[in-house]
Amino acid sequence: MSKEFLDASIPELVQQLTTNEKIALLGAPNWWNTSAIPRLGIPAIRMSDGPNGVRGSSHFVPTPAQCLPCATSMASTFDTELIHQVGALLAAEAKIKSSVILLAPTCNIQRTPLGGRAFESFSEDPHLSGIIAAAYVDGLQTNGVSATIKHFVGNDQEHERTAADSIMSDRALREIYLYPFMLAQKLAKPWAYMTSYGRLNGVHTSESQWLINDLLRREWGFDGIIISDWYGTYSVDLAINAGMELEMPGPPRWRTPLLVNHMLSCQKVLPSTLNERVTSLLEFVQRQARRNPEVVFGDGEERSRDSEEIRQFTRKLAADGMVLLKNDGPLLPLTSVKVKKVAIIGPNAKERIISGGGSAQLKASYVISPYEGLIANAPEGIEFDYTVGCYAHKYLPTLENNLTTEDGKSGWTCSFYRHDENENPIGDSVADFVLRDTRVKLNDFLPAGLTTNWTIKLNGKLQFDKTGYYELGLTVAGRAKLFLNGELAIDNWTKQRPGEFFYGQGTVEEKAILRFEAGKSVDVRVEYTNTKPPEGPEADRSQPALMRGVRLGGCEKIDAGKAIEDAITLASKSDAVIVIAGLSPEWEAEGFDRPTLDMPGRQNELIARVGKANPNTIVCLQAGSAVAMPWVNDVNGIIQAWYSGNEVGNALADIIYGKVNPSGRLVLTLPEREQDIPAYLNTRSENGKIYYREDLFVGYKWYQARHIQPLFPFGHGLSYTSFSFSDLEISPVSTHDPAFGVDVAVTVKNTGSVVGSEVVQLYITIPDVGLTTPTLQLRGFSKAKDLAPGASQIVTMHLDKYAVSYWDVTQNAWKADGGKYQVLVGKSSYDAGLKGEFELERGFSWVGL
Repeated sequence: MSKEFLDASIPELVQQLTTNEKIALLGAPNWWNTSAIPRLGIPAIRMSDGPNGVRGSSHFVPTPAQCLPCATSMASTFDTELIHQVGALLAAEAKIKSSVILLAPTCNIQRTPLGGRAFESFSEDPHLSGIIAAAYVDGLQTNGVSATIKHFVGNDQEHERTAADSIMSDRALREIYLYPFMLAQKLAKPWAYMTSYGRLNGVHTSESQWLINDLLRREWGFDGIIISDWYGTYSVDLAINAGMELEMPGPPRWRTPLLVNHMLSCQKVLPSTLNERVTSLLEFVQRQARRNPEVVFGDGEERSRDSEEIRQFTRKLAADGMVLLKNDGPLLPLTSVKVKKVAIIGPNAKERIISGGGSAQLKASYVISPYEGLIANAPEGIEFDYTVGCYAHKYLPTLENNLTTEDGKSGWTCSFYRHDENENPIGDSVADFVLRDTRVKLNDFLPAGLTTNWTIKLNGKLQFDKTGYYELGLTVAGRAKLFLNGELAIDNWTKQRPGEFFYGQGTVEEKAILRFEAGKSVDVRVEYTNTKPPEGPEADRSQPALMRGVRLGGCEKIDAGKAIEDAITLASKSDAVIVIAGLSPEWEAEGFDRPTLDMPGRQNELIARVGKANPNTIVCLQAGSAVAMPWVNDVNGIIQAWYSGNEVGNALADIIYGKVNPSGRLVLTLPEREQDIPAYLNTRSENGKIYYREDLFVGYKWYQARHIQPLFPFGHGLSYTSFSFSDLEISPVSTHDPAFGVDVAVTVKNTGSVVGSEVVQLYITIPDVGLTTPTLQLRGFSKAKDLAPGASQIVTMHLDKYAVSYWDVTQNAWKADGGKYQVLVGKSSYDAGLKGEFELERGFSWVGL
């Protein structure tokens, strides 16, 4: 493509476009790119999934990338400077993947920890979510890569997500769910928004004139583009008229010449509206091309990068997000003075659990597992032993590390075949690849030359290092069979059972138990076709185009009871125990919600019994949100480790051994039981509707209003030192928004013996004017960093009109009432001991930003 496009007049280009070319621009040719118009020199630009890394444009043969901690971990740092650096790092990652758009950040609200994508969102609190999102967006866009803030709005759970109608009050919509997007728009101005899958108060968000045109563009002043979520477009005229520029992915279902020309001919879409959408899209493409000419006009190749500097940054980011929940004794940090023999136990210890599932998943350039990190970074003099304790997987672990190709390469070969008229594979393979993953996703790639229906054959040599019985599992979206040494082992081809695999488009995992001898390889062949089975429930399932894939897993078959007994025996002989437990991308992922607060498998039993055998047990929880902790009183240490990316093992070791003093704070309330969750009984779609009956009382606001004691409150987090807060000062200022401005200052002192950082949290109570409103609302925070023992720092937080306003449904505007406002400053929502007040002499109203 010619760089003349950089200086081209967009209005003139629009005049030169044919109607069919305009239609093409509002759709996409494939999964990740916009459409190019070569005759006019209009280039395509590429986008990539986030939010905790830049995957690149292939699920099938992914280019390895840095995997950063999940959004809840990032927000737990309460550190906007650090998150701005995250945006800068991701911008650089995007560019080496030849992308100039990142599909991130996710800015929905964690109204329930059971939401499948809760780990992708920053917090239950709208102010914290918005401030962190703004830092993330600004870090990206300062470096030329467009953020695509998502999902606008109400995609707060996964059940029936493409159909469900989020039913909420106007105040809840404005004060909770739109609020973080509003803050991000005010402070960072994202260049793109992605609409959510579902409906908002009766209308799909991608078709909502009010949401896109009235609110976002007119009221908030947004001037970028609107992108649909993948297959989140449900109409031709409604979405175009509402203001949505780009239907994704391609080839488009709706924005085809046949359908759009029909809408034009019957004037359900006007030519002027089509031109508006095309103009916005081309202006966006041109801006991104001007900012990144070397990427847009480059070779299109995708690359990986790695350096010691990047590794140290991701390690720090992961450690700074970890939250020390409990430390009786204090047991932590572990040193060789305190302990000599340490047991490492748990299903996640040796697994590579680095992120949640779905759009956030990527192929990491490397992974330091918890076990590897704990061993490699241990103080001299500590000895370790390990046992698994129990399994916790939903699908059997992938087997790429146990597979080699015929010529000895790591992985297995994948060959594509055409079909004859009888739907049988014929001839030589069309294309061949070596894959280092036994999760084979075919949604965004197919080689040229295939017939409509086709087959792949996956071949490799499988071996284990221990003799015994192993359970293998085959999961598929399509049809597949597993052969071992030429004999059929698993049939997931003839008859199938619907399951959650691949965003709910696939089957359950069909399994077989087989004996393997140590070091002796077995020929493995998986045959897969994209056709549906001839009978059974799967034959009638509707599947989006290209949503196809197959997954092979396996592991040693263990005696579950004996595994727990072995763990108890080991714990009783050790000075301390580290249990690595939690969830995984199989349990927390896009496409489905968690069924329960409990951790899967027998993890709760394992931890309770190990803790009773040795109270010096430290439980490290890998999860993107809350889990039940019925064993909380049986152990002396608990670390909320979230999903911490590819440096998880090193970062966890830094916390446990005291190289890093923990400073992460909870961004969501951890409930004692599922029934205490504010959205309890209101998280599933009922006849196509999800009722947000908790209204404004999301998270800590609910617990305080109902006087429910949580397991651990919002904002909680321990340190290896101690801090005091004093000298609260509240000072009116006039240098900011003319409507209102107050500065709140507090002195933070390190009263302990270790260098540490402390988060200062500021909550506001607005005057009672007869409206049901949460008593405490977070409206400011700051972080006093790296205070030496005895050192003090004055932390100042600015409050603007947002801090004192609520949505007035009678005026359809933001309103602040005159009266006295309470200020509470402290270390958590349940520990805000410094109190003061200021008075607003006259109330005011406002609209916009």
